[in-house]
Amino acid sequence: MLIVACIKQVPDTTQVQIDPVTNTLVRDGIPFIVNPYDTHALEESLRLKDRFGCTVAAISMGPPNAEATLKKALALGVDRAILLSDRVFGGADTLATSNVLAAAIRKLHTEYDNVGLVLCGKQTIDGDTAQVGPGIASRLGYQQLTLVDKIVDLDFSAGRIRVSRKLEGRHEIVEAPLPAMLTVVRELNRPRYPKVPMRLAAAAAPVEVWNNQVLNLEEQSIGLKGSPTWVSKIFSPERATGEILGDGYADPDGTAKLLIEKLLAKDMLPL
Repeated sequence: MLIVACIKQVPDTTQVQIDPVTNTLVRDGIPFIVNPYDTHALEESLRLKDRFGCTVAAISMGPPNAEATLKKALALGVDRAILLSDRVFGGADTLATSNVLAAAIRKLHTEYDNVGLVLCGKQTIDGDTAQVGPGIASRLGYQQLTLVDKIVDLDFSAGRIRVSRKLEGRHEIVEAPLPAMLTVVRELNRPRYPKVPMRLAAAAAPVEVWNNQVLNLEEQSIGLKGSPTWVSKIFSPERATGEILGDGYADPDGTAKLLIEKLLAKDMLPL
């Protein structure tokens, strides 16, 4: 059984810049990391490998330097690392990105004929859209299980999975047939650290690079050409500095009065 973990290289900073001409991320001089939510998807894939003896493939779409992200996945124990990299993939929104990733998973399915699960983080910290995972599921026709914080039961022979979904103020237990796409939250597990021998082995291990000649997708459906949405501006939110009123310890009543007067002056209290 093949399990596919989708991971992404993201900026390790909130101070990102957008090219004013292409409206794409400026990558020069910015440190990059594995998207934190995706590390939990990768860890769960490896736990399933340890438990069931599955094969794990890690895939990532990005520029050539995203190979470092996949090297980390190899150091953790994945069996195959595939970088989807081509200039025509660049500038993709979530729709075009899910198209490329789905095509890669479809190709892996033809090679293994038994893709059972696809896992990714619930969202990325640079885009925060939470759309790529569901987009992959829709394109592949897989069952879609989002916000997963626990795999309750998994039976590959019966082709069924039961998971717990973390919702606002409650949990939901859902059962679905395989193959399925899971987007996971941080509470699912604690990612492992690579061992030194695995790091050394990963340094010499190959990362496969698939371009569009391999996937054979229409250029109108990928990259900037296949993206109906784009980023016009990105910035860090501005937060006003706070104001200290009175002395809450020495004069709590007077401080409370000052606060009420301030709120009344701003018309923030009902009369």
